[in-house]
Amino acid sequence: MELTVAALQLNSQSDVARNLDEVARLTQVAAARGATLVVLPENFAFMGDTEAAKLAVAEALPDGPILQRVRAIARECAVSIVAGGMPEASEAPERPYNTSVFVRPDGEVQAHYRKVHLFDVELADGTTLKESQATSAGSDVVTVATHGTLLGMTICYDLRFPELYRRLTEAGSRIVTVPSAFTLTTGKDHWHTLLRARAIENQVYVVAAAQHGKHPRGRTTYGKSLIVDPWGEVVAQASEGVGMALATLDLAYVDRVRAQIPCLQHRVFDKHR
Repeated sequence: MELTVAALQLNSQSDVARNLDEVARLTQVAAARGATLVVLPENFAFMGDTEAAKLAVAEALPDGPILQRVRAIARECAVSIVAGGMPEASEAPERPYNTSVFVRPDGEVQAHYRKVHLFDVELADGTTLKESQATSAGSDVVTVATHGTLLGMTICYDLRFPELYRRLTEAGSRIVTVPSAFTLTTGKDHWHTLLRARAIENQVYVVAAAQHGKHPRGRTTYGKSLIVDPWGEVVAQASEGVGMALATLDLAYVDRVRAQIPCLQHRVFDKHR
């Protein structure tokens, strides 16, 4: 079975309506090129100036204005969309979830994943990010059945925690999505390596949609949206700027790789036993 996938690359800012217009435009282009699954980056709808502004756009699922627009785009373009992450209102009003939402071509919400690992770092270039101060962490491992296969959902910083990806693989995932807003500092050194490692060790396709360029609060993201196959080959990558990585996934290739090197069957240690 084959599935054509697009990982969109955005330069989201503080204007939600304009960001969503760009999502609609690129999704239309991806659909015209044959994509039936479109993955959006982390913060696709909003990368604004203040945490207060983020709180103002946090919404309950599935009926807030951001997700309503995404659902309409999915219907108009007849594609499934992985919309992640976006600010979802939580039980702690000052700390919304960072949530990735799976929307079917009919516009219905099929699943949502709340980012488990929160990005608290002080980088060598002076960048300080404390996601936990303004974001609530999720706790669930989430997969969704789509296009005849199983898809695992993650977000950005999750990429550094291989145990999450192994649990998604154990659950049956053949594709894992990684909506991201990787910083320039970490991205240039770790982005490709980590994505290829997660694909190789779990023998899955990895679809990583990224933010690119300069954003409010002096933040610069790395870009390089890409798609990696189960052998670790980068089969598609976006260029600089706004755009997309587009590739047709051969899901039977997952079986061939797993048969050729059956490392998933040869595991000795399992922390969940």
